[in-house]
Amino acid sequence: MINNLLEETGSPLTIGIAGHTRPDGDCVGAVLGMYSYLSNVYKNAKIKIFLEKPADMYSFLKGFDMIDSTFAYPGQFDVFFALDCGDIDRLEGAGKLFLGSKKSIAIDHHVSNTGYGDVSHVEPEASSTCEILTRLFEDEYMDADVAKALYTGIAHDTGVFRYSCTGPDTFMALSKLVKFGFDGSRITDETFFQKTYVQNQILGRSLLESILFMDGRCIASSIDRRAMEFYGVDSKDLDGIVNQLQITKGVEVAIFMYETGTLEYKVSMRSNGKVNVAEIASFFGGGGHVRAAGCNMNGTFYDVLNNLSAHIERQMETSQ
Repeated sequence: MINNLLEETGSPLTIGIAGHTRPDGDCVGAVLGMYSYLSNVYKNAKIKIFLEKPADMYSFLKGFDMIDSTFAYPGQFDVFFALDCGDIDRLEGAGKLFLGSKKSIAIDHHVSNTGYGDVSHVEPEASSTCEILTRLFEDEYMDADVAKALYTGIAHDTGVFRYSCTGPDTFMALSKLVKFGFDGSRITDETFFQKTYVQNQILGRSLLESILFMDGRCIASSIDRRAMEFYGVDSKDLDGIVNQLQITKGVEVAIFMYETGTLEYKVSMRSNGKVNVAEIASFFGGGGHVRAAGCNMNGTFYDVLNNLSAHIERQMETSQ
């Protein structure tokens, strides 16, 4: 665990920062927040950001235009940070840069984190990686750019402060950030709630074609590649669908999946408390949190659903 982030970082001339593949709000906020913070501390250091291209709605954050999605770098980094990533494999192209650095530091909040890197700082009870960074960052090197990025990440991983992972420490972190005077309401409106017309169309289709099972305690929906091509959407446009399914009355577990290849699906799961979806996702090679997790699975939609259902039903039986 890290007691003092800057002491752990040392005096690097080159710094690398990366997050997990298909970056969500917490990942983007953590990576760009770390970039802004370290830029304030190490003014003469070369800092590189490696990340799969995030959604354009995050383009207001400092460092967005500095993101390198090629994962190409010829040299060795003095220190490399992996943020919000539970498994080194999910760093994808940045994994080799992380392993090849002189010092590697992983900071995360996923309960499924495998504890990789020279230094591993994991707080499973934290709402988000951005919450952790807020505690690790020193006030004198923070500014509005750092605060906006961290606030964005916390807002997204807590469902705008609605999810059960939101605790006293979360609000303590927020109180540290809001004093920098940015428009938090605008951030949540434009990055969490606001959707394009096409995103609303694909959401509507997903809700319309969803199915209830296990006596209404579970709900599932999927989108295949043909539908994605028809609407002209990619994976970033599907964010939030599983959360909308989750708030269906009487539902304990929501499942949303989209086709990534022939008989291949990216699966997202949400739980309202009785089922540990991180445990299920881990069984299938994924991970996440007790109430929010995901994995990749093979088979037809019903094959995937049947495999997941067996684990969900087993947990529901034991929780009664």
